[in-house]
Amino acid sequence: MGVPRLWTETIETHRTAVRDAALDAAAALAAEHGLASVTMSRVAERTGIGRATLYKYFPDVEAILVAWHQRQIVRHLAQLAEAAAQAGTPGERLRAVLDAYALIIHGMPHGTELAALLHRGEHIDAAQQQLHGFLADLLAEAAKAGEVRDDITPSELAAYCLHALTAAGSLPSEDAVPRLVALTMSGLRPSDDDSDVRRGRRPAARTG
Repeated sequence: MGVPRLWTETIETHRTAVRDAALDAAAALAAEHGLASVTMSRVAERTGIGRATLYKYFPDVEAILVAWHQRQIVRHLAQLAEAAAQAGTPGERLRAVLDAYALIIHGMPHGTELAALLHRGEHIDAAQQQLHGFLADLLAEAAKAGEVRDDITPSELAAYCLHALTAAGSLPSEDAVPRLVALTMSGLRPSDDDSDVRRGRRPAARTG
């Protein structure tokens, strides 16, 4: 006889709970006391599980922190997808996604040991590629609707948005985030000079 399904689901739920507790504990310790304070012993103590049990889930502290960051990335991508699913024109949905992305960037740790540790590795590259493709699709829809310039490829425009909105991480307050998004959006709008850009020429100086 196989293992009853209810039992299997219960075990999996327990494992997920233990894993999530370890991720939350490690992130909290790093935020409260710095990266050096995060040890397997302290994570085990905060979660209320044995250190030997913790080692069954993660080989070391870095693995815990990377797993926490991967979970954060998944949640952030889900937030952006939710923003894109709202009603409105393609341009309005794009603006909602850029607003959400800029707020995420603003709330992330920057210039810390934790940030230096987490913002590297294959999981970051994969997430960036997924995010770039997601934005490029939204931009293509908005360009087709005439709400975004079509003289530059959606891929290039997506790169522009991602680079521009990294500035959200250094803004002094959340109130400044919408202004940065508005400035970024202004570079996406169609203009009378689009045909010149398409041909690789500098737009003529305007007079008057």
